[in-house]
Amino acid sequence: MQIPEGWLLPQETNLDHADRPDYLRIHSIETFGTHDGPGIRMVVFAQGCQFRCLYCANPDTWDIYGGTFKSIEEIVQLAIHEKPYFGKQGGVTISGGEPTLQRNKLLTLFKRLHEEGINTALDSNGRLLNHEVEALFEETDYLLLDIKHINDDWHHKLTGVSNNSVLKVAEYRESTGKPMWLRYVLVPGWSDQEEYLHELGRHFQHYKTIEKIEIQPYHLLGVQKWEALKMEYLLKDVPSPSREIINKTEAIFKQYFKEVKVN
Repeated sequence: MQIPEGWLLPQETNLDHADRPDYLRIHSIETFGTHDGPGIRMVVFAQGCQFRCLYCANPDTWDIYGGTFKSIEEIVQLAIHEKPYFGKQGGVTISGGEPTLQRNKLLTLFKRLHEEGINTALDSNGRLLNHEVEALFEETDYLLLDIKHINDDWHHKLTGVSNNSVLKVAEYRESTGKPMWLRYVLVPGWSDQEEYLHELGRHFQHYKTIEKIEIQPYHLLGVQKWEALKMEYLLKDVPSPSREIINKTEAIFKQYFKEVKVN
């Protein structure tokens, strides 16, 4: 299987200058999220993505001209309204799509959230690392880094792009000493190979900033969105991972990471 031609965006794509400066282009907002960072969180799904993951559950977030606009200050006020529910650990997570397409706007948002005493988290595919992204990371309390595959060839097959930038982002985050979680989608036949699970573990086993790795079992919940967008879903014959596969992956990762969670 190959990623169809024309699906990919340039790596340096930046929506900061193409859209209204005080507004984020978003897909949706979820309140009381419990799977996107520590505690209870308000999760903002940003619009636009450079990856073309074959198993993407939200392909409607890919289009950089899709979604709706919401002002940065309106998002801050929504977060303030939700703040009593956040407790000591919760806060706001920006997911996607890929948030770093709007990196300068998010820097402004995260600074405002910190002014209000609200914790920030960023769920990123790690496609881009430059000075603007580094500045955003500095205001990011938790980086949730999606590791699609440790092997570059398999990463290409799954996403259409190399994993070189992803590993550089992880290395950079480690150098800052700020917290990071890894997230791994477990797809039978695609990302469950034992040798590569061990390779991933060995690559990250000495990182001190990684607090946990989260296993996200593959599912077919997004297939209807592909059909609605009139796009062919290439993994329609791939089943969700069995309990045996999940347990095997969990056991391997526990050899290398201090906490392993199955979402």
